[in-house]
Amino acid sequence: MGSPPNSGPAARHEPLESLKLEPLMTRDYESRPDLVFERLRNTHGPVAPVDLLGVPVWLVLGYEEALEVLRNDQDWPKGLENWRARDEGRIPPDWPLAPSLDVNHVLIQGGPEYPALRGAWDAALRPFQDPRQPQARRLRAQITRDADELITLLSQGGRSGWADLSAQFARPLPLMVASHLLGFPGSQHDDALMDMWRVLDAGPDAGPALDRLLAALAELGAWKMRQPGDDFPSYLLAAHPGLGVEELSRELMMLLGMTSDHVGILISNTVVEVIGGNASARASLSAGMMRETMNRVVMQKPPLVNFVPRFPVADTRLGDYTIAAGDPVWVSVGAAHADPAFSDKVCPASTISTRAHLAWGAGPRQCPARELATTTAGIGVSRLLERLSGLELSLPPDQLPWRSSPFMRGLRSLPVRYTLADNPAPRTPDTPALPAIPPPPGHPPTVEGPERPRSSLWRYLAGLVRGR
Repeated sequence: MGSPPNSGPAARHEPLESLKLEPLMTRDYESRPDLVFERLRNTHGPVAPVDLLGVPVWLVLGYEEALEVLRNDQDWPKGLENWRARDEGRIPPDWPLAPSLDVNHVLIQGGPEYPALRGAWDAALRPFQDPRQPQARRLRAQITRDADELITLLSQGGRSGWADLSAQFARPLPLMVASHLLGFPGSQHDDALMDMWRVLDAGPDAGPALDRLLAALAELGAWKMRQPGDDFPSYLLAAHPGLGVEELSRELMMLLGMTSDHVGILISNTVVEVIGGNASARASLSAGMMRETMNRVVMQKPPLVNFVPRFPVADTRLGDYTIAAGDPVWVSVGAAHADPAFSDKVCPASTISTRAHLAWGAGPRQCPARELATTTAGIGVSRLLERLSGLELSLPPDQLPWRSSPFMRGLRSLPVRYTLADNPAPRTPDTPALPAIPPPPGHPPTVEGPERPRSSLWRYLAGLVRGR
């Protein structure tokens, strides 16, 4: 299956561009990525040269090789400044992934500035991730309220009916949570938040969407510098006071990315596994172990299937190839979890599944918001299953439509038939709401109570209900 990572001296290598490259983003990859990974593994071993939307990259398929790259930040650093082909002008200017990778936030950044930035991230997220903190308790209550509000909206057609749980629940819920974390003054910035989806999907409008998104976040960041509040941007600035408006807007974009698509996919995938016949997922849920249920889901269907690239500092042997210094190396979580070296050791009958999966990364760059993501998804799924008693897939699981980007893999839609529960479980008792933050000059005040501002996001969701 190939040589162990970094075994022996690095041999002479063929240029990546001269190798036979198999296109990665194909229809096969969208429908059955596991078959694509298996084919690549059989042909190349644990590391394969592939064409990623017109750019040659290395794809790490092996579990042990993935661990080596993820844990060794010194020999396999991030940072686009390490990308040789990019420095030499060999990356097409219209490459669809450029808008996502060119934003030098904490997920992308390498170099000596990274440790201070990561430390600031950990400090800024701690109040919202530590269950002992009042901010975390208030946020949990707010997530519950948001989830219930979305369920009430999607069920306005009657006690039973059908809905698209992806568009009407799983995707908007994390956006609403992100809005609370960022301290947006009201719901006026929903257009910018929705642009985050366009950036992550790497479609033809990703570039303009990124420009609009960063402009809105820069406006928000400038406001937080003048009027700090009880929110993530203010805590990040307190922990890293040297951040400028442009730098802050990039970090806020990263928070949106982690708390929007990633969490939305985790919610959808968990629902599918629970109501679609996955015995181990249902057993975990029946035992009251929601986090264990989600842990099993991310092993089988990780939302983030490919991490952003790393670049070896020297020619390095990995698998059956010698990777040239400065070549882009993408670790595939989905492929690593399907590697027999990992999957054959997982016991599906065990009450507690392994925590050795890579869904949140590994090593010093493990996802800083993993607790927040798990909490949001867990509350969302719990409220769905408590309030919608007769929840059934409208399509067989193998016919659900998937959307695959180079980073994420989630459902295009999650059509279900539902029946409202007669006596839904009581909600978590409300705790005091987060302190109100005055809007910046020129913005209308936030409307409290049931008369929420009719934002673009809410109009879109209400339109889905009417369109049924």
